[in-house]
Amino acid sequence: MDFENINMEKWIELGMDYGIKVLTAIAIWVIGSWAIKLILKGAIKVMNKNDYGESLEKFLLNLLNWVLKIVLIVTILGTVGVETTSFAAILASVGLAIGLALQGSLGNFAGGVLLMIFKPIKIGDLIEAQGEIGVVKEIEIFTTKLTGLSNKEIIIPNASLSNGNIVNYTTEGTRRVDLTIGVSYDADIKQTKDVLMQVLVAHPKVLKDPAPTVNVSELADSSVNFAVRPWCNTEHYWDVYFDVTEHVKEALDAAGIEIPYPHQVEIQKQG
Repeated sequence: MDFENINMEKWIELGMDYGIKVLTAIAIWVIGSWAIKLILKGAIKVMNKNDYGESLEKFLLNLLNWVLKIVLIVTILGTVGVETTSFAAILASVGLAIGLALQGSLGNFAGGVLLMIFKPIKIGDLIEAQGEIGVVKEIEIFTTKLTGLSNKEIIIPNASLSNGNIVNYTTEGTRRVDLTIGVSYDADIKQTKDVLMQVLVAHPKVLKDPAPTVNVSELADSSVNFAVRPWCNTEHYWDVYFDVTEHVKEALDAAGIEIPYPHQVEIQKQG
């Protein structure tokens, strides 16, 4: 097109034409964004009413949000004059190419769907997976976020999570705290068991059912080791772990029962 020969009327007509399309596209974006928010709010009400669960609810909302935004963008492109049928064909071709290049991401998406269907975990669960331990913070389309025990954020791909082993510490509601306490060979076994059991029974967060146990587990090189096994609610695990460890030391000291520690023997060569 020879723009130099276009008169002022043509420029105005051209500006009006494209200006109207741009303004229409902006209006569609504003109204569409508002409509998407309303749809998402409605979806939240439906999910809450049917008790979908927090994990599934967030996953479906993320998916619905992406789908609606893609539809909105395609609509806007059609409004400004982009041929949507050609665009859809191009998008499908690009999607296929991207899909082949990003098979891992598709696997993560499939993994997220599996997590939602079989529900091995949910938001708030304390789990161990892929060598990490943390509380499930959010299950997204491609990844799952955990809050680690030291308050660090852990992000695990859904494909790895769904295909690997998952230890869920929250499902059963209770956990056993496994402690090994070593005492001197000179200590009386019955007295030691009584002292250790008294510590467990006295702790307010140690459950009576299942009952705690204390047993000789090993005759080690320099100590008699006791397996100390109190049970507690999952959320009290670390309280019980640290409290019992501290109170055991105090109780054994008070009872005169020695906790052996490594000794160094220095041999001097004469001559």
